[in-house]
Amino acid sequence: MTRSTTRDGELRERAAQVIPGGMYGHESTKWLPDEYPQFFSRASGARIWDVDDNEYIDFMCAFGPNLLGYNDATIEAAAERQRRLGDTLTGPSAAMVELAERFVALVSHADWAMFCKNGSDATSMALMVARAHTGRSKIIMARGTYHGSHTWNTPIKAGITPEDRANLIYCDYNDPQSLQDAAAQADGDLAGIFATAFRHEVFRDQALPDPEYAATARRICDETGALLVVDDVRAGFRIARDCSWSVVGVQPDLSCWGKMIGNGYPISALLGSDKARAAAQKIFVTGSFWFSAVPMAAGCATLDHIRDSDYLERMVRVGTVLRNRLQQQAASHGYTLRQTGPVQMPQILFEEDPDFRRGFCWTAEAVKRGVYLHPFHNMFVCAAHTEDDVRRTLEATDAAFEALRNREPTLGPVEKLAAFAEMR
Repeated sequence: MTRSTTRDGELRERAAQVIPGGMYGHESTKWLPDEYPQFFSRASGARIWDVDDNEYIDFMCAFGPNLLGYNDATIEAAAERQRRLGDTLTGPSAAMVELAERFVALVSHADWAMFCKNGSDATSMALMVARAHTGRSKIIMARGTYHGSHTWNTPIKAGITPEDRANLIYCDYNDPQSLQDAAAQADGDLAGIFATAFRHEVFRDQALPDPEYAATARRICDETGALLVVDDVRAGFRIARDCSWSVVGVQPDLSCWGKMIGNGYPISALLGSDKARAAAQKIFVTGSFWFSAVPMAAGCATLDHIRDSDYLERMVRVGTVLRNRLQQQAASHGYTLRQTGPVQMPQILFEEDPDFRRGFCWTAEAVKRGVYLHPFHNMFVCAAHTEDDVRRTLEATDAAFEALRNREPTLGPVEKLAAFAEMR
């Protein structure tokens, strides 16, 4: 279990001199236990290696983009063929049309597609389309839900003005009455309702969408002329081979996609119905790298795999085995886990752990033993995870439970979490 951290430590010191805070954004380890590496060197399948060449079974999947396996041969071959021809050109390649066609064929509500780079780009485009379509200003979103990191939706308050949020109205997720009250508060100025695919915020249990809540959102939009937007950036194609709200029988007008659609290549998308096509033509959105061909070629190969393989069923099968055996394992050590959300996107928290001290200790012990789990963010199962990976994971988590029991932590990650809460 001896792990070198020399190279990672050196890079952290160098980064502190040239990068504000040493690192920023969701991949910063400043809120994680000290055992977590900051820098990585390579990846394959469901494994990653840090810069000190420590190997991990990875249950973060790059925070979602790894759907089929790191460096999947089919995806990489498609990307390499396009790379030899050209990537960022004066205009897009044919791959843009081909990718849009594949998306429209897969996603039942979609008649068109636009492409960008990040999930925040896609949700911001959706906001603009909703306002352009209706000529109105107000947007409803559930309190505390995550829709990106632009000024109108970032969860961190630094650098944000009240004006950035002036036209947002908040409701309680999965509360139909709260949603109706928010629509009334819009007072005829409702442009759209944003809905997360399912509730998947940090530090809390996940919650699947209630069918009545979803149907209420659809009904309000139909009655007011507002657009219903499903944010599928994190959950897209991990819940269904369609928009995630298809499982509750509700079709949105717009849906936002990212992370996994290029299996790690930088691309995201806004999909829409014909109802919103004219509005999408009116807005001006662009970026120098939004039209790059290599990620689109990777996207085409990824969507073909999604359409033709049993990737989703395999993720569910592996995720189910992992969830069931972890629950049994925890109980054998005297602990109870709260495992919520879909098994292919698990959130794992401890009962009776209000300051997350047990979760931080347990996941840190797992990382030391070569399994990358997260103490407060939902995780991901990819199609490259195998039952042998689960077996190896359970060996590490069993030892981590034993280590936790032998040195039950008396102090939680107070300073790290206090700093996080203050920024929010």
